[in-house]
Amino acid sequence: MPWLRRAFGALGVRVVLRGAAPAPAPMPPSTGGRGGVLFASNHRTLLDAVFLSVALGRPVVTITYSVSRLSELLSPIRTVRLARDRATDAATIRGMLDGGDLAICPEGMSGCLQMGTTCREPYLLRFSALFAELTDDIVPVATECWTSMFHGTTARGCKAMDPFYFFMNPFPEYTVTFLDKLPAELTCGGSGGKSSHDVANHE
Repeated sequence: MPWLRRAFGALGVRVVLRGAAPAPAPMPPSTGGRGGVLFASNHRTLLDAVFLSVALGRPVVTITYSVSRLSELLSPIRTVRLARDRATDAATIRGMLDGGDLAICPEGMSGCLQMGTTCREPYLLRFSALFAELTDDIVPVATECWTSMFHGTTARGCKAMDPFYFFMNPFPEYTVTFLDKLPAELTCGGSGGKSSHDVANHE
C-alpha cells in the first residue's frame, strides 16, 4: 500500500488522510473470538476500499456483489464476492472478521448483505442495519472524491469502466476520514443494547 500511494502521487492522484488510522487488529485469540475491525464506509466509487487501504498503509479485505470480474481481477486488495443469501453472507463476513479487518460499504444496501449503492450527491443514502448485527468492533469511515471532468461512478452503463474514468481526471483527489470507533454503549452487544437500526442511523 505505501508503494501504491507513491504510484498514485506520480499519477497526480492526491490522497488526503484525516483522523487517526487504527492500528492493525491483533491475531484472533485461540478461543475463537473475533480479531478484526469492521470499517463501515459511505460509498462514493468502486475505489473506496482501495483508498481506505492506502490510507491505512495495509490491504484490507472488502466484500463485493455486483462488480465486474475485470474489477475484481485488477483490484490491488482482496475482494470476496457474496451470494446474496442473508445467512450465507453473514457467515462469510463473520469468517473474514475472524481473520482480520474488513471494509464494507453499507450505504444504500438492500435487505441482503451486498455492496451498497454508490452516491455522488452531497448527502448520504440510508445505511443498512445488517452490518451492525455481525460485530461490535465498528470504525466509521467517511470517503469523498473530487474530480473535475469525469465522474468516478456511473448510474448506468458499464461499471467496470468507473475506475478508469476516475483516473482519467487531471489531479483527482480522495479524502479518507477515520472517525472514532463506536463505543460499546452504542453497539448492539454493548451495555446500551442498541438495535441494529439505531447503530446504522448513528453511523
